[in-house]
Amino acid sequence: MFEIRLNQIGRRFNRDWIFRQIDFHFVSGERYAILGPNGSGKSTLLKVISGSLTPSEGMITYFSAGNEVPVEQVYRYLTVAAPYMELVEEFSLREMLRFHFKYKEFLNGFDQDTLAERIGLAGSMDKPLRFFSSGMKQRVKLALACASKSDVLLLDEPISNLDHRAIEWYHQLLEDTVRKDRILIICSNQPEEYKSCNAVLELG
Repeated sequence: MFEIRLNQIGRRFNRDWIFRQIDFHFVSGERYAILGPNGSGKSTLLKVISGSLTPSEGMITYFSAGNEVPVEQVYRYLTVAAPYMELVEEFSLREMLRFHFKYKEFLNGFDQDTLAERIGLAGSMDKPLRFFSSGMKQRVKLALACASKSDVLLLDEPISNLDHRAIEWYHQLLEDTVRKDRILIICSNQPEEYKSCNAVLELG
């Protein structure tokens, strides 16, 4: 059981507040959508939740099995896929998988070969990522995040650069990897991205 509690969270850059006074409680087994127009602070809030940004006001606390998790240890419990997170483009797909899973465990039912098959790029394992299309790179990002063993899965604009067929692939990937012991949080302003979510936090 993992929980994330936001208590009067706010974040500003210089003197401009991006958002303020957000109270929310995320718990395992639920799927959440953070919604709002462009510029409303969705990505910024996701970075605060991930621990990569600190709130300018308020408090965020994390609990694993009822025990509080220090913010500097939160990265151990979560995985992220976002447009602003870059792959190591000098790596081949094989090297990228090995590198990522030095630090994360595979979700039960996955290993390097099954994940490569799942991405649909088993024939490109030794191809440098810099030669992948934007859609192929996005599939790799999503697969790395979803197929890692983590309590919290954070996805920012997950269908960016995906065509219709790849969007169907994305939804099936969620169904196969987002189990009852995980928190799923999706930042989006496109219904196609968050249609499986059952709770909403709206910004702006």
